[in-house]
Amino acid sequence: MINRRLFGAGLLAAPFAQSAFTSPAVAQTWQPSGPIRMVVAYPAGGPTDVIARIVAADIAGPLGQQVVVENLSGGAGAIGTRAVAKAKPDGQTITFGNNQTHGNNMFMLKEPGYDAVKDFAPLAGAGAFEHVFVVKNELPAKTIQEVISLAKAKPGELNYGSTGIGSGSHLSTELFMARTGIKMTHVPYRGAAPLVQELIGGRIDLSNSTLPSVLAQIRAGQIRAVAIGSPKRNPKLPDVATLEEQGVTGANASSWAAFFAPAATPQPILDVLSAEIMKSLKKAEVVEKIDKLGFTVEPRDPAQFKPYQVQEIATWMKIAKDAGIQPEE
Repeated sequence: MINRRLFGAGLLAAPFAQSAFTSPAVAQTWQPSGPIRMVVAYPAGGPTDVIARIVAADIAGPLGQQVVVENLSGGAGAIGTRAVAKAKPDGQTITFGNNQTHGNNMFMLKEPGYDAVKDFAPLAGAGAFEHVFVVKNELPAKTIQEVISLAKAKPGELNYGSTGIGSGSHLSTELFMARTGIKMTHVPYRGAAPLVQELIGGRIDLSNSTLPSVLAQIRAGQIRAVAIGSPKRNPKLPDVATLEEQGVTGANASSWAAFFAPAATPQPILDVLSAEIMKSLKKAEVVEKIDKLGFTVEPRDPAQFKPYQVQEIATWMKIAKDAGIQPEE
């Protein structure tokens, strides 16, 4: 999940189906006819899943229906995302995605089965996950420069975990390797939860993970943080130096997340869903819960988010191409 891009002006055109819902009054009166399905394309327990559940619980009251989070993982997030793209566009199915599902899969997978821009209407950008380099406790490295030294001494022997092909943790580490001239072996997982367990168990050496997915384990001493991939230190880990402080430039990355509905969903329904999610993301109690996870809440309405998404796709597509990363089957 990561930052920047541009895919082409044509991608910005996502026509919405016209129907009986186009009456202006519907914007105030539309109510979901039953429980809303919010798909998360990752296993339960990861940071994307937890944030989705916080917002789902908060918007259920205003919408007058339960909002049920459904985990459909696999295929680098493409399986669950594809299901939403093909769902009936009636407001009853939405998704909480990120820069992998609604960005990097467009150039990292040969056949994702959907178009992240044309097939979806953004409801709200939620914000971003900062990245932190973490290592297993047994690895003899307490700084990022020590990690680099180990990798240079034994090219390809260190392995790093990610939350899947084309995920933020994958591409940000590829960017890091390109900037530092090292080579490590990639081990993809089906989400943050299994990755973290493998890291704690010492079966992988390190990961450039989103902060929410590893913060509790860092604090518990189960794994060790060696660098923050952001311009400044994070107040939740004030003693962990940034990459730039440790002499690594041009390798910062963060992973955005956002709510989407199928593109053909009538605009008045999109407006209702968007308004309630945006309100939720601005509530102090919701922000507090999410902030504790290490996620930076930065709400963007659909008009703000869509060009950001397109620009992000272009930026990371170029990074992947420059790094020689080939699309997966």
